[in-house]
Amino acid sequence: MAKRVRRITPKFLKKIIVQEARKLRMETLEQGKDDVEKVSADETDADDFANTLEQEIDFIKALKIKEARMVKKLRRIREAKTKLRRKIARRI
Repeated sequence: MAKRVRRITPKFLKKIIVQEARKLRMETLEQGKDDVEKVSADETDADDFANTLEQEIDFIKALKIKEARMVKKLRRIREAKTKLRRKIARRI
């Protein structure tokens, strides 16, 4: 499956910047502050991200193994189909 590539045009870049600025303004309004500088940021430990990242990498490895098994099965199915087609073609 091909990935869809989106070009970053000046118009698209401006749109992204406006969206991010709107998000920042909404965060300050939610905390009841008027100035962005006065907003306190939520900090998280790197350990939390490391654990989730490790789990995601393990999941990708498991999916890769599963994909390899499925490719082998698909190869066997294709070989059986070609053999049957040849057999049918000979009888005709």
